[in-house]
Amino acid sequence: MKNILLPTDFSANSLNAMTYAMQLFKDQECTFYVLNVQKHSEFILDDLMAAPTTTTLHSAIAQDNKKELHQLVTQLKEDNNNQNFTFKKLFDFDSLTAAIKQVVASEIIDLIIMGSNGATGAKEVIFGSNTLKVIRSVQCPILVIPENYNFKPIDYILFSIEDCKGLKKNQIKPLIQIKEMHQSSLSVLELNPNNEMDKANLKTCLKDLFEDTPFNYHSIGNVPIPMAINSTIQLLNFDMHTLSIEAKSFLNRFVFGTKDYEICYGTMVPLLVLRP
Repeated sequence: MKNILLPTDFSANSLNAMTYAMQLFKDQECTFYVLNVQKHSEFILDDLMAAPTTTTLHSAIAQDNKKELHQLVTQLKEDNNNQNFTFKKLFDFDSLTAAIKQVVASEIIDLIIMGSNGATGAKEVIFGSNTLKVIRSVQCPILVIPENYNFKPIDYILFSIEDCKGLKKNQIKPLIQIKEMHQSSLSVLELNPNNEMDKANLKTCLKDLFEDTPFNYHSIGNVPIPMAINSTIQLLNFDMHTLSIEAKSFLNRFVFGTKDYEICYGTMVPLLVLRP
């Protein structure tokens, strides 16, 4: 991975995600695009009143954000001056998802790293409304960092999967790259297996998908998805969770479980969301 996008609203969550990103790609050659987005609806009267009469509307609103963005990137450069990192500042007036889509396309972004609230409850609280919108609508791998989560060595990675059909080798590339960078052990968790034939087919599919990449295999059936994932992560002490999200229905069940269970997934460890 070469081009990493770091959206920020200067909150503690987004800054923590950046700190994690610096550790994750330590000793790698990377370009970090630090993006701040301001919506037109966030215009405030004080900004306009304080601006000189010759200043345009957008310039008046953007002034403080651009200054803070510059200070943030300057600090990142100073803190990582011994790394082969390049930092680029990006500012936009737009919706967050629209701005991110533009940057992903124009800068050929390999991975987006964002923070989450890390709490449980409504889906917007679990991931943060902005993070959830990006997961739903942006076709780029996304790494979600839980609130207050500190980087630690990525020794064990969990990849949860319902069905291997449709998965492509280029889709799991970010997972393989992180695994190789940190020499991690990989485990695959099959969710809701139906029968032995399905299990055999999935194993064959996974072997073809991962080729020479070794992995451990686990399966859990008849358990709500959030409970299966949370229990596995806690019992086996995984350092990162990976999920391939192709369908909205799976995302909903992943977050909330089924109608019979009020169980929420709370991103206890960093979550790598792969896209088709």
